[in-house]
Amino acid sequence: MPTLSDVADRAGVSKATASRALGRPELVAPGTVSRVERAAAELGFVPNRAARSLARGRTGILAVVVPTLENLFFAPIIAGAQERAADSDLHLTVAVYELADGADLLGLERLAGQVDGFLMVAPRADDDVVLQAGSFKPTVLVDRERESMTSVVADTAHAFGTLVGGLIEDGHRSVAYLGGPHGSWQNGQRTAAVRAAAAERGADLTVLGPYAATFSSGVAAAEPVLAAGASAVVPYATPIGLGVMFALTSRGLAVPGDVTVSLESDVVQALDLTTAPAIDVDGAELGRTAADMLLDLLDARSQPGERRRLPVAVRPGRG
Repeated sequence: MPTLSDVADRAGVSKATASRALGRPELVAPGTVSRVERAAAELGFVPNRAARSLARGRTGILAVVVPTLENLFFAPIIAGAQERAADSDLHLTVAVYELADGADLLGLERLAGQVDGFLMVAPRADDDVVLQAGSFKPTVLVDRERESMTSVVADTAHAFGTLVGGLIEDGHRSVAYLGGPHGSWQNGQRTAAVRAAAAERGADLTVLGPYAATFSSGVAAAEPVLAAGASAVVPYATPIGLGVMFALTSRGLAVPGDVTVSLESDVVQALDLTTAPAIDVDGAELGRTAADMLLDLLDARSQPGERRRLPVAVRPGRG
């Protein structure tokens, strides 16, 4: 496999000049750049991105910032980002910061000196804190939007509205939405979407919560669901849905049947709940897209502030 030294020898320049010609061509005479690039092409030399990063004063490291490692939703996001980092010869590290106070900001600021940029998952942090955290290094906000920040979200709000609309059209006139944690940006988006879907169709919607995205929260939600007389339940997160299903079946109800509970599609398939409605969030694609957007920022192929919303598939229940 040809090395940078081989390229330098063929081009008749020093190794340092060859490195600059390939990594920082603006610092080298155009004729020299052409000679080095021609030598690299003749030898089949492919510059390592990490090496180029070091030549540009970068670390070759990206960081995914998550508030906790206990939420399984973050795992595929990390995996997708890792895939893209590996494709670019970069290293990905994971840092846990809830961004709840100044200590977290201080820790993140220290980390900023060791990485090139952040993929920031901060569903509940204060807007001003998110903005300050994103000022330390080029940042892509994941599954949340903030004015002036580059971001990518899974458009679950639209999916939840579509799901509720489908349930009502299937004959469910009373629907319960089990809301997510207090302060969650996505929960606010989803709540607005399900309210609009129910109002448009003249159906009763009961919004319950806030609930932590846990199985035990779903168990606790069963009594309010029964009190509301809901025949369909749309939970903020699948663990909540599994908890309420367990509690309802423990009371002798058929789920789905007496009550329909929506879940994520992989759980529906795993439990063989073929009649249950489901949504399909591609967390890995969210991570891959976020990493691509961060690389574009680092390489000046885009400007801060771009927003993307990835579609979320909805699978209606089947009777």
